[in-house]
Amino acid sequence: MSEKFQLNWTRVVQIGLIGGVVAVLLSLVGMVEAFNKRDIIAGVISLGQILLLIITFAMGYIAAKRNGSHDRRAILISSLLAGLIVGGVVAGFVLLSKVINMRAVLVNASPPLFQILTFNQKSTALAVLYLLAGGAGVGLIAGLVYSLPARIRQAIILGLVWVALIGLLQDLIRLTLTPWPQAAKTVSWMFGARNQKGLSIIGAIVVLVVVAGGQYLWASWKPTAQARYREMPVNRQNTMRYGSLFIIALLLIFLPNLLGPFLSEVATTVGLYILMGLGLNIVVGFAGLLDLGYVAFFAIGAYTMGVLTTSGGELTTSAQWTFWEALPVAVGVSVLAGVILGVPVLHIRGDYLAIVTLGFGEIIRILALSDLLKPHIGGSQGIVQVARAQIGGFTFDNAQKLYYLILIACLIGAFVAFRLKDSRVGRAWMAMREDEDVAQAMGINLVATKLMAFGAGAAFSGLSGAIFASKLATIYPHSFNLLISINVLSLIIVGGMGSIPGVIVGALALVGLPELLREFDEFRLLVYGAVLVAMMVYRPEGLWPEKTRQRELHAEEPAEEPVVELKSAASAATSGQ
Repeated sequence: MSEKFQLNWTRVVQIGLIGGVVAVLLSLVGMVEAFNKRDIIAGVISLGQILLLIITFAMGYIAAKRNGSHDRRAILISSLLAGLIVGGVVAGFVLLSKVINMRAVLVNASPPLFQILTFNQKSTALAVLYLLAGGAGVGLIAGLVYSLPARIRQAIILGLVWVALIGLLQDLIRLTLTPWPQAAKTVSWMFGARNQKGLSIIGAIVVLVVVAGGQYLWASWKPTAQARYREMPVNRQNTMRYGSLFIIALLLIFLPNLLGPFLSEVATTVGLYILMGLGLNIVVGFAGLLDLGYVAFFAIGAYTMGVLTTSGGELTTSAQWTFWEALPVAVGVSVLAGVILGVPVLHIRGDYLAIVTLGFGEIIRILALSDLLKPHIGGSQGIVQVARAQIGGFTFDNAQKLYYLILIACLIGAFVAFRLKDSRVGRAWMAMREDEDVAQAMGINLVATKLMAFGAGAAFSGLSGAIFASKLATIYPHSFNLLISINVLSLIIVGGMGSIPGVIVGALALVGLPELLREFDEFRLLVYGAVLVAMMVYRPEGLWPEKTRQRELHAEEPAEEPVVELKSAASAATSGQ
């Protein structure tokens, strides 16, 4: 071995043991067995097996990345050993099951699980050999992928991700193409037979080659394309920009017809979370005020809409307004509630603010359930026959129609958020987010600024709640639990704090995908937790980060520079530049 060869044995062993423990844990909570029912490549590999491969590959990749050496031998040996240790831990778990009856204590330690882990081998020795060899092989592949040039590595990983995604959503793709038999027939070769789920082998290869090749070519052409775009005359740049926006607008307009009823329902749910995310992004992302009771404003908007428009039930009073008459009142009441919440928490920061807002959300939920307000808002029985939105003879009474109402609301919300971000108020929010004391010293009125943040965020949530009430035509208190606030906050974190496009990406990732995979709904919170931990460790700025926050988290500038940037933001906010 040359002097360049370095291998951190302790770190490699730690990484391998962590991967093995994670694999065993996911097996014992039932994920591997449940996921094994869905094939990614029909008759070849299932989602459960993919899950184990991903863990092994990830540990091998991390071991290669954290090896601390540029010697390729050290990289490959690190990844191979990490994968071998993962396989060894799983093999040890299999051997332990032969000695101890785990099923008496661990319900998910079932015979089908061990058939998956042992590759349906009757010989325990052969199964252990497969696990060790498979772990080492996958780890070695991870090291080889890591040692490739970045452009090729990214292309291969993206291609594999798309193979898994299309194989996972194969049923929905076929369902979406049902109205177009010719199109369904054209792509039928990509999927398994009708009684099979997942991609065919040829389909998986084609998807991998097309996606990886496209990504590689785009990465090669991107610098040249960007340079040519910058050299274009301004009028031509505007033409291309407006042309792209026109194509996107056409796609959004015809999207319900392309998606069908089920996927349109998913799109409306994602849209409501996008609308709430835009509001919470103002409070948390722009102003830095951690709000865990955001669902309260969602509930207030929904209940205001229900009380003002219901035409049935046992409520003592009902104005029986139309949707459009009640909508501004619902938003106004939500804004008022946001300001009322803001007043007692003006001098509270950080974790204390989170606890207070959490309590406010629970107070609203308990009041909605209480017998005291039951004659006025329905109590545990809720409100029924809430009016639906209607324009002339057109009623938004199904997901494909309601999609347009939610789309318009999201576009208005995104426009308002974009305008607020770079306004005087927006700069004041961002200065306050960085350091309240410095912002106040620079002349920013913290009372007014905080109240405006709470009020603006509550307006978006109230609007979303009002549309939600009209969508279901019924309201129940159990629809407004803490989990909604957690979901909205999670999508902002995953998408990127302070990033408006990040809200959309986060909603698609954390709301859209789980809605498409309802059969695995019992593992949603487990996956949420894992995703949030991974995001905080490896990409704290989010999937589509806001530029300022990305610079802060990956700063190469001197430490003094953020203070200067903060003072500049505060000065601009007070001078109204």
